[in-house]
Amino acid sequence: MSAVTTHEVDALLERGLYDLWYPICPSEFVRERPVSMRRLGYKLALWRNAQGLLHALEDHCPHRGAPLSMGVNLGDRLACPYHGIEVRCDGTVTKVPASPGCTLEGARATRSFHVKEAHGTIWLYNSQSYVAEPPPLNLPEELESPAWSNFLCYVEWKGDYRYVADNVMDPMHGTFVHKQSHSMSEGDISAKFKLRKTEHGFMFEKDGQRDVNFDWTEWGDTGTQWMRLAIPYPKTGGPGGSFTIIGSYTPITPNMSAVFFWRCRKVDGWQRDVWRFLYRNRLEARHWVVLEQDRVMLENMEPDANQREHLYEHDVGLSRLRKTMQNMALKQLTAAQAAA
Repeated sequence: MSAVTTHEVDALLERGLYDLWYPICPSEFVRERPVSMRRLGYKLALWRNAQGLLHALEDHCPHRGAPLSMGVNLGDRLACPYHGIEVRCDGTVTKVPASPGCTLEGARATRSFHVKEAHGTIWLYNSQSYVAEPPPLNLPEELESPAWSNFLCYVEWKGDYRYVADNVMDPMHGTFVHKQSHSMSEGDISAKFKLRKTEHGFMFEKDGQRDVNFDWTEWGDTGTQWMRLAIPYPKTGGPGGSFTIIGSYTPITPNMSAVFFWRCRKVDGWQRDVWRFLYRNRLEARHWVVLEQDRVMLENMEPDANQREHLYEHDVGLSRLRKTMQNMALKQLTAAQAAA
């Protein structure tokens, strides 16, 4: 058995690790009419049945490769627009109109995907091989607990999704890139950092500075990978303490990323109503300004920028994140090679 190469590890990370839940788009992107989108190295066909239940197949008819997304929605299956072949949501061909009884009927000939909705988002389980039941989707308490309220922010940025993760795992950039922000204008322009383990991953944080600026980032893996950070808010930002962001990032192509940020506050009762009103009417626009600063910076970096770096102490967090992801990719590739 040959050793897994660095190139193979990078290629897997570029398109996304297997056996994880990934957010792929806001729920509103998919209605009854089938839609096509690229995510995680696949071209996907997504649609809903009459009851609103989501389905997902690879957008590839097993007969000649025509896009199933251009076909007819038959509820739990799609009829290919080219020759009418019907493919069920589990990937099984149920009917070949031009040749009834042919060997293609009854075959699971198209890759299928488990999908579910949560927090205004469609999530897809990127299984390496077919599984009858996916594992549960476990998310941070800011999304799951009724004590928290959140808004989804979705954007698509040019560039590798890993640059987005690197950016979030870099608390120091807030002091410079976002220095004009209403919530990130404070804090020292130099800092010492430390790494510490958490229940689901690790935290990278400024040593001796908390609740001043963008002071820490946590990375976690609970069957889906996410990042968490908190930004201190002035009293004019409304109730609920610090403003927490949960982020998750999915490759569309090697040069395009699907970026999800849930903006969260721990509020209930009338304070929840106040916070949600303030967010929509005042705070959301300010956060889009901050996000745009990140977009401009990342989209103007060269695709091979991470191959020509000189890292220092402030980059220990992103170095740990990269190493963690590389080890996960290596483990998956080694296991696949042993099973072949």
